[in-house]
Amino acid sequence: MSIGKRFLLVTAAALVAAAPAWAQRQSLADRVTALEAKANNSQANMDLLNRLSQQEGEIRELRAQLEKVQHDLQEFQQRNRDQYLDLDGRLNRIEGGATPPVAAPATSGGPAAAPVAPPTAATRVVEPAPSVHGDAGSLAQAGDERTAYNQAFDKLKSGDYVGSAQLFTAFLQAYPSGVYAPNALYWLGESYYVTQNYALAAEQFRALMERYPTHDKAPGSLLKLGLCEYGLGKVDAAERTLADVVSRYPGSDVARTADDRLKAIQLGRLR
Repeated sequence: MSIGKRFLLVTAAALVAAAPAWAQRQSLADRVTALEAKANNSQANMDLLNRLSQQEGEIRELRAQLEKVQHDLQEFQQRNRDQYLDLDGRLNRIEGGATPPVAAPATSGGPAAAPVAPPTAATRVVEPAPSVHGDAGSLAQAGDERTAYNQAFDKLKSGDYVGSAQLFTAFLQAYPSGVYAPNALYWLGESYYVTQNYALAAEQFRALMERYPTHDKAPGSLLKLGLCEYGLGKVDAAERTLADVVSRYPGSDVARTADDRLKAIQLGRLR
């Protein structure tokens, strides 16, 4: 055998012997890479779990804040209802005329009894029935009208403002020109106002002013129209309307209330 052939055989044998070692090194590198990938994936999973835990904590905090906001809103609505009843009671006494305290008759030989205090703001409003003139048929119709009106008014007094709005709306549809229509317009506006539905409330107060400008509910309607405009963010319009109340009804309690609110609005502009 020649020297060249022997060299080729030796080289081939060396390559065959070295192949398993190279393959082992390659397999080990692949395994290391796979382990590193798994380790990286584990770290990513931990990061994901940490982020999820953080988000769960934020959600719990947001829920607590939401519950607090809901509680504050309920308290605000209750205060708003109380303020409404207070203001409405005062306005109703203004519109109906102030009634001085009445002393009970004195017993013979004894001192006079203490005066009976007028109703407080918390006392439920009792409206006098408007005068109805005409024949017996008209009076009977007014009686039915009064029954329907009382049903709506009782809803208002009970604090069911959604129900009172529905009943006053139905009443005005049934008796659009009835003797109680001005009162129904006013209290329909109040039902919307106390629930902060200022746009619909303003429509009722404006309609009362346009259709019944001399009615005893007109001063209060104009005042409430200005308050509705302020509630809608129409500050300039509210100022004009409240100033109109002061000029139309000078010296009245409604005018003084409007003047107080007007000054408060103007003071708020300066802050």
